[in-house]
Order: sequence, then C-alpha cells, then structure tokens
Amino acid sequence: MTAQDELRLLPWSGPGGNPCYLSTDDRNGFMSRLADNIEAVQLGTAADLLERASETLDDQDADPEEKQRLANELTGALRDVLRVAISRGHLLTVNEPHGI
Repeated sequence: MTAQDELRLLPWSGPGGNPCYLSTDDRNGFMSRLADNIEAVQLGTAADLLERASETLDDQDADPEEKQRLANELTGALRDVLRVAISRGHLLTVNEPHGI
C-alpha cells in the first residue's frame, strides 16, 4: 500500500460531502481507472459548459432562469475541475524523482 502522504484524492465525495481517498500501489487497478475515467468525464463536461456559457452570456435575450441554471452547473463543474487539479497536482509531486 501507499504511504499516508500518497493517497489519491478521488473525483467524488463521500457521505456529508467529505473527500474520498484511494490508497493503492496499482495505478492500473479498477479504482484508479474508474477515477481516471470519471475525471475525464468531469473535464469534458466543464469544457462543454464553458462553451455553453460563452454562448448564453453573448445572447442578450437569454432567459434569467437559464442563466441561473447555467451558473449552478458551472459552480458544480468548477468544483469538480478544482478537485481534479488538486488530485493530479498531488500525484505529480508524489511521483517527482527525488533530488530535482
């Protein structure tokens, strides 16, 4: 198993919104691949929402309810992307060769 400081932050929350972590030496294991796939979906969703946001904000006739719904979706996507960035950033620092 990995050391305590090498836990991977997973792209989903546990009960009460608490972060979930994975402790494994197998980067190709089922849970690692599942997390990778979910992160990819989350990043793709964020990219789609960004494009939609640009279009909606450029539309002077956009419905205020649509803008509110979009803002809520963007907030969730930003939360997901931030979690992915934190997780991947941590993985990069853990895997850096020592002495650099």
